[in-house]
Amino acid sequence: MSADFPPIVLEFETEAQAASHNRWFRAKVQSSLDDPRPNVSHDQVMAEMRALIEAKHNKQDAGE
Repeated sequence: MSADFPPIVLEFETEAQAASHNRWFRAKVQSSLDDPRPNVSHDQVMAEMRALIEAKHNKQDAGE
């Protein structure tokens, strides 16, 4: 990585693209922070995803 450019600029062709992405990302984060719905814990999400993956594997093993 070049010491002449900040890492985020290296991911985009121009600084304008990097700035646009940064604005979009910050808006998404703020939207999530402002969401009034209750939070879901990491453990709960992981348990639900493990169950979903297991169900998909079981369905695949059953030849469906």
